[in-house]
Amino acid sequence: MDIRILIVEDDDTTRDCLVEYFRVEQHQVFAAQSAEEAELILSEQDVDLVLLDIRLPGKDGLTLTRELRAGSEVGIILVTGRQDDIERIIGLECGADDYVCKPFNPRELLARAKNLARRVRAVLPRGDTAPAANIRRFDDWRIDLDRRVLLDEHDRQTPLTHGEYQLLCAFLHHSGQTLSRDQLLDQIKNREWAPNDRTIDVLVGRLRRKLKDDPANPRIILTMHGAGYVFTPRPVPCH
Repeated sequence: MDIRILIVEDDDTTRDCLVEYFRVEQHQVFAAQSAEEAELILSEQDVDLVLLDIRLPGKDGLTLTRELRAGSEVGIILVTGRQDDIERIIGLECGADDYVCKPFNPRELLARAKNLARRVRAVLPRGDTAPAANIRRFDDWRIDLDRRVLLDEHDRQTPLTHGEYQLLCAFLHHSGQTLSRDQLLDQIKNREWAPNDRTIDVLVGRLRRKLKDDPANPRIILTMHGAGYVFTPRPVPCH
């Protein structure tokens, strides 16, 4: 599978090595040394994912991640030189899909990029306007399980990231049951960083925002203090 990838890295040596590696592997690569240059490229090119250094000069990688996620479901892999759980959690809260620490193995990075690009294309299939049949309805929402998008009552689409999709599927399969954070963590498969309790809380928060479920008075995803979460709607197939 060929990937269209944008590498945003201010270190010339690291950027050039990554560009060369991905090109040798027959992928289409764009490169930028700042967030501003990356935004210009993204305004002109359609890419599957962005490999983004957190500590860029000027606008940093976390700010760019937040801005990209506000209007796009492009895949985002954050790169940092710090092995810091807090920074990883902030990256997740900003909307990143994956996270790698320097130094990293280029072959491992390529494998992660391919996996993420595959998930992104599943969420946003190009040129496919046929209606999907694998749809479940709950509350005022529908979820298209083939394309991994939420549909509201006016058919407006809200794409889900991989983690959000897996978490929502876990809730749909266990509707009405209290699920502990440990049980939910078991459902978050293929995540490249080690998830923890805070990961679940962040993903629940993001799902609530997309479902317009008021966190101060939720009715779709309820918090059971000391126990976990309960998904209250009962999903039904759409025919």
